Amino acid sequence: MILGIGSRIKHPTYGLGVVTNVTSKMYWVTFIENGLETIDVDEDFEVIDGVEDEVDTISFYEVERTFRELLKRYSDISEIVPIADKWKGGKIILEPADTNLASKEIPIDTFFHKIVMVRDRIRVMEQKINSSKAIDDQDKIDLQQYITRMYGSLTTFNVLFKNKSQQFVGSSKK
Repeated sequence: MILGIGSRIKHPTYGLGVVTNVTSKMYWVTFIENGLETIDVDEDFEVIDGVEDEVDTISFYEVERTFRELLKRYSDISEIVPIADKWKGGKIILEPADTNLASKEIPIDTFFHKIVMVRDRIRVMEQKINSSKAIDDQDKIDLQQYITRMYGSLTTFNVLFKNKSQQFVGSSKK
């Protein structure tokens, strides 16, 4: 049985406490003398006053994380994507081969923002294609291959991303 929020327990190490959050694997317990601790649901402790909980218990964090993922997947709201520290405040200089023409300087932060906007719009397009009832499955597969190639073409810009998890990923050559 999984204890619900509000259950009171006595832990051999931490003492008396109250369950303040629950997942399927962990309890967040606020102990009188030791403050907030996380413990395994299987850990050894005495239940003083158990409050029953639903079997499908999830934490607020898990709900929030799932909601955030759904918003990111099905809307055109952009996530905050940090640029790698070494590029902050830098600039891109485009210099033509013809020395009579002026060069062009672009703040790298502006360029990076444009790259992220392109990525976000490709993601939205991908979701709209995949959820479309008007496009048959074979056409969806064909379009998905083009989208994967688009991501692959943009992997050159991965050097600008601070977090590897936010970089472009194309098809692998396995």
